[in-house]
Amino acid sequence: MPAPLQRVISQLSGVLLGKEAEIRLALTGLLAGGHLLLEDLPGMGKTTLAEALARCLGLQFHRLHFTSDLLPADLTGVSVLDPASGQFRFQPGPLFCQVLLADELNRASPRTQSALLEAMASGVVSVDGTSHQLPQPFVVIASQNGLDQTGTSPLPESQLDRFLMRLSLGYPSREAEAAMLAGQQAPLHVLEQLLTPTDLINLQGQVGAVSVSPALIHYALDLLSTSRELGPGLSPRAGLALMAAAKAWAFLEGCDHVLPDHIQAVFPAVAEHRLDGGHRRSNPLSSQILERVDALR
Repeated sequence: MPAPLQRVISQLSGVLLGKEAEIRLALTGLLAGGHLLLEDLPGMGKTTLAEALARCLGLQFHRLHFTSDLLPADLTGVSVLDPASGQFRFQPGPLFCQVLLADELNRASPRTQSALLEAMASGVVSVDGTSHQLPQPFVVIASQNGLDQTGTSPLPESQLDRFLMRLSLGYPSREAEAAMLAGQQAPLHVLEQLLTPTDLINLQGQVGAVSVSPALIHYALDLLSTSRELGPGLSPRAGLALMAAAKAWAFLEGCDHVLPDHIQAVFPAVAEHRLDGGHRRSNPLSSQILERVDALR
């Protein structure tokens, strides 16, 4: 693993105690050039993770709380009349940043949620017939509360599919929570910027150069085809996401090629939200798929 990324993980681990595995998955998502969906109960550290990542990577950060009355223009921006020139001038909205924390995304209306789709898919926002390029790199880190929470609604499958990975931080271990209560958790303001946006783009390019053997491609294809035998399965876009995430995980492991362990490590985070439609299951489908495919190998 490149030394700067090791320092990023070390810094983040001081803020999110006992969550190194989840931090590595989140960093994997960014290195793969994807968007992250964080699902958990309130107070678990979703916002902290998003802001800490932005600080360490030197990325411009905006947080927008998605409420039921939020309009698409509140996200994308609007065209306003410039009295001096008599012409309309585009006023960018909070979407124009490098890391957008879409806080409690599933509390907003479907219309507002859909305003994210174009930006997440192509890095472009269209307002009044004009396209505006978003800053690069651009990543949406969306948090959502469980569907049993008041005022929430499920994200449509088309939007779920735009997120490379879904992560859950979960409760801390007893030891980690004891350290938190003892005041041993580092505050966000002490985090140092360890990378620049250009550094991240260069690292993403190195991730793309990680090789995948034909045998590993067929292993991924077995996972995809098995998912389709169990019901509405994983799309070709999901397959591309799986390969991108596996390459990023391999890169973090210091490998220049993907191994089966790398695919297995990221598969639940890449696949599960595409398989369960946003409803978590006690027996995840991703685990069943891995078990079935591995039993046949």
